[in-house]
Amino acid sequence: MQSPINSEQQLLAALATGQRGATEQLYQQHYHVINGWLIKNGGSAADAADLFQEAMVVLFGKAQDKDFRLTCSIGTYLFAVSKHLWYKKLQKQHKEPVYILDNEGSDDEDAGVGYEDDVNVHEEREAHYEQLDSALDQVGEPCRSILKAYYHHDKSMQEIAADFGYTNPDNAKTQKYKCLARLRKLFYTMQAK
Repeated sequence: MQSPINSEQQLLAALATGQRGATEQLYQQHYHVINGWLIKNGGSAADAADLFQEAMVVLFGKAQDKDFRLTCSIGTYLFAVSKHLWYKKLQKQHKEPVYILDNEGSDDEDAGVGYEDDVNVHEEREAHYEQLDSALDQVGEPCRSILKAYYHHDKSMQEIAADFGYTNPDNAKTQKYKCLARLRKLFYTMQAK
């Protein structure tokens, strides 16, 4: 195994170039915090794995932008994005705003800043939803339907495997990640224009 990357800037640069060691280091350093927080707030280990994966996708995209400057630690950024994604999922399930006041796990010393960070992340993501919808329309089938089934209709991998004719949930999950990668590429290409 490679030695750990010491500076966060070096870690971001390594992530931007797709170095597997950077991804592994981020998982080792930060996944347990998000997993623990999510389980305390009604989620499951599977939810934590999915949310952390999505937060990593967001960070990966940001790291590739040469103008991106991280103004907090990587852990705080991943935690804020994961919390936001969890809030959105809960809100979609309950059809009303959900407010979780627990800031545990955030390494911000000023917990009051957490709310403002969440609002800023939320506003940024809302601005990208329109582009994401457009990219989703362009990703093609069966990817569009698989991603909508998973993210919009909260179907399990087992249900998706049955609906789309995959032999098992692992094959459906592999296809979902391939589709997510294709969607991500389309989305970031659209943002670059």
